[in-house]
Amino acid sequence: MKLSDLSPLMARRGDGGLSFDRFRADSALASLQWPDDVLEQFLFDHGDNAAFTVDYGGIDLRGITWRLETIPAAEFSGMPTGASDTGCIESFAENPVHWVKVRPPEVGRHWEEHGTWRRPPILIDRRLLDSSDSGLQVLEGRTRVGVLRGRLREGLHVASLHQAWVGHP
Repeated sequence: MKLSDLSPLMARRGDGGLSFDRFRADSALASLQWPDDVLEQFLFDHGDNAAFTVDYGGIDLRGITWRLETIPAAEFSGMPTGASDTGCIESFAENPVHWVKVRPPEVGRHWEEHGTWRRPPILIDRRLLDSSDSGLQVLEGRTRVGVLRGRLREGLHVASLHQAWVGHP
């Protein structure tokens, strides 16, 4: 199953006719058995995003196993995102305070108190894109990862470890 196979479902979601609960219960998604957080952030929020379909359209969605993992902050420093969004993480990192302030106040409080994001971003093992590649890539959560990088650069409070959903082959 590829992103393009979900086009009819994405069209119904795009028309505003599907809540997330109805979306995740659709029979087209039954074989995935993904965590709700991944399903919502990846497919519900971005499954028909043009950049996503270019960058991730070739992945067999049934071939991904998701795990919530703890990752050292340093590993996010050079982590890329999809080619269609090259540079966006760095753009968010340029002004991490701004990108936190434009979010609900609890986002800023969480960064100050815990030094991390409230919701784990979605990462993928790059072998899903190219079997000869290695490392992780930011699929969703580019703003969060940019804020992390910017806070590190500016010497603001950042935890040493962060949770993220990681998709593996």
